[in-house]
Amino acid sequence: MAENILADALTRLATIANQLNISKDTLQALSQPLCTLTCYVSIRKDNGKTAYFNAYRCHYNNLLGPTKGGIRFHLDVDQSEVEALALWMTLKCAAVNVPFGGAKGGVAVDAKSLSALEIERLSRAYVRAMADFIGPDTDIPAPDMYTNERIMGWMMDEYQTITRCKSPSAFTGKPLIFGGSSGRDTATGTGAFLCIEALASKLDWQRNKKTVAVQGFGNGGAQCAKLLQQAGYKVVAVSDSQGAIYAEGGLDIKSIEFKKLHSKQLQAVYCEGSVCELIEHTKLSNQALLELDVDILVPAAIAGVITQSNAAQIKAKTIVEIANGPISAKADVILKAKNTLVIPDILANAGGVIVSYFEWCQNRQGMQWSEDKVAKKLSEYIHNTFEKAWSLHADGNLDMREAVYALALKNLSLAIEAHGTHDYFSANS
Repeated sequence: MAENILADALTRLATIANQLNISKDTLQALSQPLCTLTCYVSIRKDNGKTAYFNAYRCHYNNLLGPTKGGIRFHLDVDQSEVEALALWMTLKCAAVNVPFGGAKGGVAVDAKSLSALEIERLSRAYVRAMADFIGPDTDIPAPDMYTNERIMGWMMDEYQTITRCKSPSAFTGKPLIFGGSSGRDTATGTGAFLCIEALASKLDWQRNKKTVAVQGFGNGGAQCAKLLQQAGYKVVAVSDSQGAIYAEGGLDIKSIEFKKLHSKQLQAVYCEGSVCELIEHTKLSNQALLELDVDILVPAAIAGVITQSNAAQIKAKTIVEIANGPISAKADVILKAKNTLVIPDILANAGGVIVSYFEWCQNRQGMQWSEDKVAKKLSEYIHNTFEKAWSLHADGNLDMREAVYALALKNLSLAIEAHGTHDYFSANS
C-alpha cells in the first residue's frame, strides 16, 4: 500500500486534471475532504474485557448529492486511506452519473479475531458514534472489506433505534428482507465483468484464447472470475490473503469458491455432485501472481499492489482494477509507457455503487425491483459510461484512466460552474 494513499490519489488527480485543462476551481474543490469524523469506539468482549478501536467516516464532496460510500473493518484502516477512498468514490459517482457525492468509513480492526457477537457490538458502536454524521439525505453507508449485508442490517437497526424512525434508505447492501436490492451482493464483480466484455467487443477478442489472473478472491474478485470462466475466458490464477494458486490449463472457479467456503482454504479442485477432487496446481505468492504472463490481470484485493518498484515486471497487456487504487500514480507512468491498457477502478468497480443507488431509489419509492430489472439497468449504466470513455480514448489520445477521469471531472465542473466560478463573477462585476 502507498505510504500516504491520499497524497498518491491527489497526485494522480492533479496530473490528469492539468492534462485535461480542468479549471483550478474544480481541482481546488477536490483537493481536500469536506470533513472527516474520527472516533475511538469501545465494545465489551466476550471475555468481559473492553476493547477500543479507531473509527473513521469521511465526507469528501457532496456537489452532486448526498455522500455515499462503504464501511470497512480492516487493520490497515486509517484516516489517509478513508479519505482517499472517499475521493475515489466522489469521482466514481460523477463518472457513472449517479447523483451521489463520495464518502467512506472504517474501523481499524482485525475482524477475523472477533466473534460474531463482538462484530455485532462493534457494528452498533460504530453507528452510535456516527449517527449524527450519516442519514438517507446526508451520507449513506454500504458494505466494504470485511463487512456484509448482515452487518448493514445491524447498523440499520441501530440507526433506527437512535432516530426512532424506520429509515431503510439510510444504508444500502442490506438483507433483502430489510429493503436490500437483488443483485447488490454480486454487483461489483458483475460490473467489472461487463467492462471486460465491452473491451472484448471493441478489440474482437477470442475469449477462449484469453488468460486471466485474479488477485483477490473476495466478493468482487470471485464473482468476476466466475463470470469470466462462464463466458469462455481461461482463468489460470486466483489468490486470497494467504497466497495464490495457478494452473496453466485453467481453474474451475465455482469449485474453488465451494471449497473455500467450506474449508477456508484456496485449493484448485473440480467438483462433480458432492465429490471434489484436487487438480494439479502451483502455489504462488500474491506478488508472483501479479507478474504472471497472462492477457488480463484483475487486481481485486487492496490498494497499492502495483508500484514503481514492480510495474516493469507486469506482463499483462490489460489490467482491470476491481480493488480501489491498486496501481500507484508512479506505476501508472511506467504502465502507460508499456502501452498497458488499464480499466480504472472508478469504472471497473462502479457496479457496487450503481446498484446501491438502485437500492436507495427502491427504498425511497417503497418498491422492490426484479433481479432482471437490476441487471438490465446495471448493464446500461456500465456500458453507457464505457462507451463515452472509449470514445474519448479513441479520439482524444487519452488512456482509459484519463478518459474516465475526464467524464467525472466534467460533471463535477458543471456543478461548480452552476454555483458560479471566479471567471463568472469577474465577468459580471
